[in-house]
Amino acid sequence: MSLFRHHAPATRVGERFRSGEAVFSIEMRDGLFAMRIGAGMERSVELLHALAEHLPPVVDCAIDCLRSKRRFVGEGLSLPEVRESIGRLKVALVQSGGVEVAVYTAEEQLVLSPMLDLWIYSRTDRWVYLLVGEGLEEVDAVLRRGWNVGRDEWIGAPEVVAAVEKTAERLTLRLL
Repeated sequence: MSLFRHHAPATRVGERFRSGEAVFSIEMRDGLFAMRIGAGMERSVELLHALAEHLPPVVDCAIDCLRSKRRFVGEGLSLPEVRESIGRLKVALVQSGGVEVAVYTAEEQLVLSPMLDLWIYSRTDRWVYLLVGEGLEEVDAVLRRGWNVGRDEWIGAPEVVAAVEKTAERLTLRLL
C-alpha cells in the first residue's frame, strides 16, 4: 500500500512562460488604439482566429515566415477563406512559432508575432469590448517576456515552412 501516491498536474509548455490568464493592455499611439494581449501561445493563436471573425468580409493578409525568410501578401481576400487558412495553420504555429501573421483593413489590424504575441491596432475602441467578451481582463501593462528571439535566429522547422507555403498558395498570396 502506497500512502504518498499523487499525480503531478499536467503542465503545458505555453503555461511555463506565461500564466494561464489572458489579459490585455491598451495604449494610444498617434490616434490608434494599440492593444497587447498577454495569453499563452495556444490561446493567442486561438484568439487571432476567433477575433478575425469580427473583421469586414474582405481583408488583406500578410504572412512573414522568418524561418524561410519569405514574405507573402494578399489584398481583397475573403475573410472566411483567411480564417479557414489560419485555422489550418494553428497547430504548426503553436508548435514552432517564427511566423508573423497579419490580417488587416484600412481601419484595424490583428497581428500574431513570431513569438506568438497577439497585437490589435484599431482606430476605434470596439476591440476592448470584444476582448472582454472573450474573457480577457484589462490590466495597466502586460508583462513582457524575459527572453526574446531575434528575427535572424529562427531556423529549422520544415513543417512550419511547408504549412506557410500551403497557406500562401491556398490564399493566392504574392511572394515579396
